[in-house]
Amino acid sequence: MTGLFSSLLSALLKIGVIALILNEVRGVVLAVPVIYAIYQSGGTLMAFWIGFCSLAGIALSVLVPMMAMKKVQKRLDRASAVRQPALAPR
Repeated sequence: MTGLFSSLLSALLKIGVIALILNEVRGVVLAVPVIYAIYQSGGTLMAFWIGFCSLAGIALSVLVPMMAMKKVQKRLDRASAVRQPALAPR
């Protein structure tokens, strides 16, 4: 049962990595219009502020899932290390 649970969690983490890569692509796609709008506005202070806020939101939507995935992976590694019995010398 533990092996099935471990392989299921491993598959879910792999799917999560794929979703994270797609999230990165989404972040780049969303950043291009923001940068173009700053360019079109002539680079005013307000345009830079709105652009900064937009890009910061995009960055957070990319970085927060990455940090969460690392925490989950550490917990899973720690839990699997506790469950595996040490081999006794013969």
